[in-house]
Amino acid sequence: MTADGHESCADFLDRIVYLLDNELDATEVANVKIHLDECAPCFERYDVQRTIKMIVARSCTEAAPDALRDKVRVRLQQISVQMHES
Repeated sequence: MTADGHESCADFLDRIVYLLDNELDATEVANVKIHLDECAPCFERYDVQRTIKMIVARSCTEAAPDALRDKVRVRLQQISVQMHES
């Protein structure tokens, strides 16, 4: 959140993955969508994430084991934190 109380793009970028995975409540979905409508850089990131998710979904016919899914999820979160710190 910025000093004036507004959410920063970083706040919304964290929620893009949750939006794509349908893990946000209706209020958060509305807030993220409003931001994406108004912020071209965030929309581009959203579009990239959405495209990657669609490609992976089309490419995978088998479900990954739960342990692997958990490892991937943790690694993606670590990468996200690293991106926000740099």
